[in-house]
Amino acid sequence: MSTIMQSRMSVHPRVQSWVSLSPCYRAAVHRMSSSRVYRAAADRVSTSYRAVADRVSSTYRATADRVSASPAYRATAGIARKHPRVSLIAASAAAVSVLGAAGFAAGAAPWGQAVGNVMSTTQVNASAASGQPGASLFEAITGAKAQDGKPLAGGQLDTVRSATEAKNAAAAAQRQAAVAAAQRAAKAQAVAKQQAAAKQAAAKQAAARAAAAKAKAHAAASPYLIYDSVKPEKLPHDKAAAVYANGNYAASSSQMRGRDSVLWIDTNGSDPGADVLDVEPGDATPYGAAQWVQHRLSSQPNSVAIVYTMRSQWQAVKDNVAHLPGWMQSKVRYWIADPTGVPHVVPGSNATQWYWGDSFDVTTANPDFER
Repeated sequence: MSTIMQSRMSVHPRVQSWVSLSPCYRAAVHRMSSSRVYRAAADRVSTSYRAVADRVSSTYRATADRVSASPAYRATAGIARKHPRVSLIAASAAAVSVLGAAGFAAGAAPWGQAVGNVMSTTQVNASAASGQPGASLFEAITGAKAQDGKPLAGGQLDTVRSATEAKNAAAAAQRQAAVAAAQRAAKAQAVAKQQAAAKQAAAKQAAARAAAAKAKAHAAASPYLIYDSVKPEKLPHDKAAAVYANGNYAASSSQMRGRDSVLWIDTNGSDPGADVLDVEPGDATPYGAAQWVQHRLSSQPNSVAIVYTMRSQWQAVKDNVAHLPGWMQSKVRYWIADPTGVPHVVPGSNATQWYWGDSFDVTTANPDFER
């Protein structure tokens, strides 16, 4: 109480000195300190202080017991024995636990001095645990020097920073390399797929060409039908045809446009450029047939000379052709008329006209008829 009164009365040293020497002041202080109210208040304050101190001491001891008995504390102590610097970390953790417990107790009492004492104790213990008197917690853990309570960027921090940057750069390089490798693999896969598709397409085309060639060879090796007529418009469009190049029933080129196979027939032996000579009464003669063959093969030695005739005149034609050179005789093809109405080829001939009709006639020809 006297302390409170003195703090309130400390206005000026001279005034305070004068008041303290005043008989009235001393008498008032004596009466107050001797009063029952003052002594009762002082007793209550002393009792509260001891109770708070006991509670703080009990809480501190309980917290310390729990910390020292915990598995984490024992594991930290084991590591600290091997690594001196780690002991500071363990001590700091224990100090923080004690500080928390003490802070709780201090919050329940009006004594701020207890907190200050605990913090001072923690700093001293941290310095002792690090083995570096007066060193701060940052210095003990990082090994870096500090000035005015602020850490300095020493060589160890530079080393850690450089190692981290190098590690990050290496990781970035690895990621870039992985991305580049994935891109190359995808590109190679796409190229391989394109090559496989092109190869497959080429194989299909080759197979199609082979099939077409086989079909053509098979068709060439088989007998086929020829349609001839004095009325070109009556002929089937998708079949081999034969029409007259001259005479009363001559057809024009425009009438036969768009057809794949057309044989042009010379009726009187005046056109060696035609494909066939018609030997029958009213047209070319057997003797004229030999002359026509000679003229045609002389101008077109790589072609064949086809002679159309009836069975009754066939032998006469062969007798006249027999006077020609042997290579010319081998290139003569005989087209014999034998209209039985039944498909057949007369033996010894290359083609036989076996059907006569009002619109067209039909012939079966052997594969070598036009070759």
